[in-house]
Amino acid sequence: MPRPVPRHANHRLLPALALWFATAGSTAAAPPDATSTVHPELWPLARSAGLFDTATERRITALLASMSLEEKVGQVVQADIGAIEPDDLRRFALGSVLAGGDSGVHRDDRAPSPEWLGLMREFHAVAVEQRPGHVPIPLLIGIDAVHGHNNMIGSVIFPHNIGLGAAHDPELVRRIGSATAAMVAATGIDWTFAPTLAAPHDVRWGRTYEGYAADPALVRQYAQAMVEGLQGAPGLAHPLQAGHIAATAKHFLGDGATLYGEDEGDSELSEADLVRDHAQGYVGAIRAGVMTVMASFSSWNGQKMHGNRALLTTVLKGRMGFDGFVIGDWNGHAQVPGCSKERCPAAINAGLDMYMAPQSYQALYRNLIEEVRTGEVPAARLDDAVRRILRVKFRLGLFETDRPFEGRLELLRSDEQRALGREAVRKSLVLLKNDGVLPIRGSARVVVSGPQAGDFSAQLGGWTVSWQGADTRRSDFPNAESVARGIRRAVVAQGGAIIDPTDDLDTLKPDVAVIIFGEKPYAEMLGDIKLPLFNNRAGLREMELFRRHGIPVVAVFLSGRPLWVSQEINASNAFVAAWLPGTEGGGIADILVGDANGKPRFDFTGSLPYPWPRAATLPPYQQPTDAREAAFPAGYGLSYAHGGATPPLSEALDGR
Repeated sequence: MPRPVPRHANHRLLPALALWFATAGSTAAAPPDATSTVHPELWPLARSAGLFDTATERRITALLASMSLEEKVGQVVQADIGAIEPDDLRRFALGSVLAGGDSGVHRDDRAPSPEWLGLMREFHAVAVEQRPGHVPIPLLIGIDAVHGHNNMIGSVIFPHNIGLGAAHDPELVRRIGSATAAMVAATGIDWTFAPTLAAPHDVRWGRTYEGYAADPALVRQYAQAMVEGLQGAPGLAHPLQAGHIAATAKHFLGDGATLYGEDEGDSELSEADLVRDHAQGYVGAIRAGVMTVMASFSSWNGQKMHGNRALLTTVLKGRMGFDGFVIGDWNGHAQVPGCSKERCPAAINAGLDMYMAPQSYQALYRNLIEEVRTGEVPAARLDDAVRRILRVKFRLGLFETDRPFEGRLELLRSDEQRALGREAVRKSLVLLKNDGVLPIRGSARVVVSGPQAGDFSAQLGGWTVSWQGADTRRSDFPNAESVARGIRRAVVAQGGAIIDPTDDLDTLKPDVAVIIFGEKPYAEMLGDIKLPLFNNRAGLREMELFRRHGIPVVAVFLSGRPLWVSQEINASNAFVAAWLPGTEGGGIADILVGDANGKPRFDFTGSLPYPWPRAATLPPYQQPTDAREAAFPAGYGLSYAHGGATPPLSEALDGR
């Protein structure tokens, strides 16, 4: 049963909050009433950096005065490119469009980058054209560039966030953010729906890999680094002109704490737990000047976040001082009680500033106009939402005509981007076991096998080309390097030999077998799993086969979360958690394969961002918080310089 949230009067806070709204330059809705379900004094103070300045506000005020009701409403509605064409903007003067996870140019997920650029330019041109009754306002175009510009075929794909969390390197994250921004800006897109700032507590959640770590302090540190990488330093004038884009801190709030790891589920938490474990990333993001925040599909103690005024307005815009705008998630407003995809005054009244209404934008637009006319949505609330959106557009530099990075499509896969991706892969790897078989001597005879050795999509994961990433092909990234190919190339380059796994192993007697196994790609919803927490056993069967032939085994586990693989760890001589490394799989070979004499070329530096489960079934399973409940605690990781023995793990499902 959901635990009730404490309620008490906040009358002593009202004067202070009223003063804050008067002096901070924010035009957010009025302070909370006495029945608010939050206690603002429990929440951290943050204050947006670099978004508010008097000169810009004067420009916004003048622009608002010239806009019709229809144009104001258009600014707060976002449509998907799968449902809108550039010409449609002449009838619906929307403020934004997005390219969703399965939305490509003219319904083609694999449209080449020049076609993306061409369509984005068409959208931009219609939005700012001079025509009667229209105030030209630039369009803000968004996309889920969550581990590189992952919708673009042929681009560099970086490790998913869980791997970056294992690296424990904020400066690396900042550089990846900057590289991603340049790629996105090159294709005429201005905004990414990243970073995810969840602190996942249950690995059954299919979005676990989108979270950097379970540690809120690390999430907070990474939030600042990634936002500054994507947007540039706080206060940077016109970031788009410098190859930066708008970032999105998501999903506000508590999406990583839903019961049983259910996507879009309910987070049954006390307010203190919500603040301590799940709000900290937003402190870092807001202080870094993040321009947008995305509301979560999930609920907090039974109340949907898209309709939670106490958190969206009182806390986020009030206490935490966020001056940007709040964007909804994909039809997330429709989940608010009494709402539908086409109508939801409760969401904007709660503090949502832009509806993500992919296919239903026309009806939502018309209904919202009527709701403002009847007073169901106060005109002042609409003006506040539009002001926040225009503030981001001005500060980002959309009103400037110069877009110097647009068209530089070579940035999608430059040598510098590839080198950065490979470095990120090396730093993300976590060594859980090594009895001396690693590093592999470069002159050795090596078998590379395993169920995922030929599955290129497994190293990319979800949110790659398509939403779930299940159909990603090797041909989508012709210059990329698979994990298996990287290992084979490294061995041959050092004078070793590659043995085919179908050859006579007893006669050829390989020195070592590298088994690549793990999860199939997935994203939200379809990636949710239930107990027990283990991968399929295909990798284990191959490990046992090689061990029967007396061949040492190195296991490379590709996954978006820690899972119960105690049998595989026991069956291997070395076990590497490689997460979802992206296109630069050669980074794994850099560490696994030494020189011809067996000396390491690089060492392991990664450590676990989440505890590793000791049991396959701990109902209800929550990420273990101490060493007694985990096979390996958060922060664990061996290296060549600092090795250690890994005792056999229990193979009982309950870990006993």
